Amino acid sequence: MGTDYERELKRLLGGDMETLRRLMRTCDAFQCQGYQMMETYPFMVVRGAGSFGVDLVALRGELSFPIEVKSSIHEKLYLSKPKLKEQLEQFIIECKRANTFPIYAYRMKKVTGDPWRVFTIRIEGLRYFSRLLNERIPPIRETSGGNHVLEWEEGMPLSVFLQELGRMLSQTVR
Repeated sequence: MGTDYERELKRLLGGDMETLRRLMRTCDAFQCQGYQMMETYPFMVVRGAGSFGVDLVALRGELSFPIEVKSSIHEKLYLSKPKLKEQLEQFIIECKRANTFPIYAYRMKKVTGDPWRVFTIRIEGLRYFSRLLNERIPPIRETSGGNHVLEWEEGMPLSVFLQELGRMLSQTVR
């Protein structure tokens, strides 16, 4: 099932009209505005391979970011299993090395409205759009035990993230 959501996010970010319309049917007007931005400012989205690679990479102009896609019926998703912890640690190392920031896209199942939330991990030394976005997106929370948790309610709705991107991109197009 996880690959279904990877494909859904790939199509949303890529501006696929059918996928955008299907998702927007359950969204309010404000949420729809964010998704409509992808009609004007779509990304080229590439699917990754391998269990320790990233799921997607979104590219548009000078902006690019790797995306790890997670889904659940639960509001909290703990990244405490050894494989998930190792994956997160490797993700951070690779992002620092490439001077980019990670995105965790969390898809809540069986939700009306915008089912997607985005999170990041703070990376020092980023520039331009990457720095601005890394500062605006909520970070993944770390528990007192050193584990990471995605709390769906604490994430930035994908529609809001897309509105932010649209505003930034429209200012640079002028």
